[in-house]
Amino acid sequence: MTRLDRFDHDLRYEIGFASECGRRADNQDYGAARVGRPRIDSRAGMVAAVADGVGGHKGGRQASELTVRSFLDGFFSLPGSLGVRQAAARSLDSINAWIVAQGRVDPELAGMATTFTALILSGRSGHCVHVGDSRLYRFREDALEQLTDDHVMGRGDFKNMLRRAVGMDESVRMDHSAFSLRPLERYLLCSDGVHGVLSDAKLREILARRAAPQQTAQDLAAAALDAGSADNCTAMVIDILDTPPAEAGELRDFFHDLPILPPPGPGVLVDDYRLDSLLAEGRYSRLMRAEDLRTGAQVVIKFPQPRVTEDAAYRHAFVNEAFVASRVRSPWIGEVIEQPAERQTRLYSVMPFYDGETLEQRLNREPRISYAEGAQLATRIARAVVALHRAGIIHRDIKPDNILLLKDGGLRLIDLGVARLPQLEDFAPQDIPGTPSFMAPELFAGAAGDEMSDLFALGVTVYRLFSRAYPYGEIEPFTKPRFGAPASLAARRPDLPAWLEGAIARAIAVDPAQRYGDVLEFAFEIENGARSGRPEAPKKTALYQRNPLLFWQALCALLAVALIIVLARR
Repeated sequence: MTRLDRFDHDLRYEIGFASECGRRADNQDYGAARVGRPRIDSRAGMVAAVADGVGGHKGGRQASELTVRSFLDGFFSLPGSLGVRQAAARSLDSINAWIVAQGRVDPELAGMATTFTALILSGRSGHCVHVGDSRLYRFREDALEQLTDDHVMGRGDFKNMLRRAVGMDESVRMDHSAFSLRPLERYLLCSDGVHGVLSDAKLREILARRAAPQQTAQDLAAAALDAGSADNCTAMVIDILDTPPAEAGELRDFFHDLPILPPPGPGVLVDDYRLDSLLAEGRYSRLMRAEDLRTGAQVVIKFPQPRVTEDAAYRHAFVNEAFVASRVRSPWIGEVIEQPAERQTRLYSVMPFYDGETLEQRLNREPRISYAEGAQLATRIARAVVALHRAGIIHRDIKPDNILLLKDGGLRLIDLGVARLPQLEDFAPQDIPGTPSFMAPELFAGAAGDEMSDLFALGVTVYRLFSRAYPYGEIEPFTKPRFGAPASLAARRPDLPAWLEGAIARAIAVDPAQRYGDVLEFAFEIENGARSGRPEAPKKTALYQRNPLLFWQALCALLAVALIIVLARR
């Protein structure tokens, strides 16, 4: 029994293995896993395999162990230029020929043969190589799926007799299938000593407990023995913890091939998503709240409008969001749920449903945000931006509309469709995105956007968070504004400390060289200031300064009363 944890080129998985003799005198099953070693092996990835020596024949154990060991060595020694299928077939052909030859020259090994089932992990893809009646299952989204077919007669008294096995014939015919890997799914490799006595419902029940892979493998073997299995019982469980990021070209090809169809309405079923209600409708997209019928999760689906069918920039936005989702895992960043290619039949993106409101919605209702709450929010928003910048991603549209305040107290920065990303070509110059009132001066001059322009937008957002206004005024699209001195924050919020206005002023400086070195420095300034300082007490100002109209109205009223008193005395 072994356990293996790996982090291999961003592919993270954990393996558990158990094999029991049961009522047999010896164990003719064999299982093992191997990881490609950099600078030693020709190929990368991981292979896990289970083999079951054909019972009733001499050399069953030798055949199963030899096949697994030789396949692991042979597969990783073949050039990486060979595809997985070709490399697997070449390895099995050599092993099959050797076993057949040994059975001919050694009477003790006559008729030796074995089943063989392997799971190969390579990048974001999984591959199954299969001969015989051992099985590979996938447990995904609480559903169990058998990925192999049993090569048995299937009828009458010989229904369990093998039609194919390694070493049975001069040539071996293997099955091969490929599929995408997804985080949090489980794979089960097992011999017929396990699946022959445990129903699919029982297998699913044990896998659904989500115990560690080693414990799950042991539970499966023990359950098979308890169910009366008279054969060896072998189980190998592989948990996919995380997958490598998607490549840019892969994403471009995927989204380019998906059709843009008229957006559906409530009650429609799309790829096992039931659309429940309309959340928002715009010129370019429709947002629908939906339920994933495979998992029961509440999600939000963004469908493009048909008018953008030929809009390359809009398709580019879908690539951007998917690219960010595959590379940035942060509690501050809105998630985009990656869809397996075999499920998605049209262009759309899927996001979790976050229960809350945008910062802009919060600003439009009373009471206004206090100093303490605002400082905390500003720090959290800055952390979200820092998470992107560390991944080399420029958001380019930071504003209150793209900041979600969750009811549980969390915060998410969303709408990454216009982000500037590494390894991806940018939008055409005429399509450079942004919201004018939050855009840095250099963007109006044609700059593509960088960390300094994101810092500027963050500073404007924090200014608006406290004042509900814009430091340089609201800027209309298709205009080229002139940036003078920003409007005073103290005039709108005299209850705020002076240092806060100074920090914001530096973040929104017209000259990028006058801004903070990065967003993290701005975040530290706000967080440190909030911890060490207190908001200044509101300064008492004369009524004339606060409300000149009320001052003159009150003065006139007093003069009128005085005049009446004087006249009454006369």
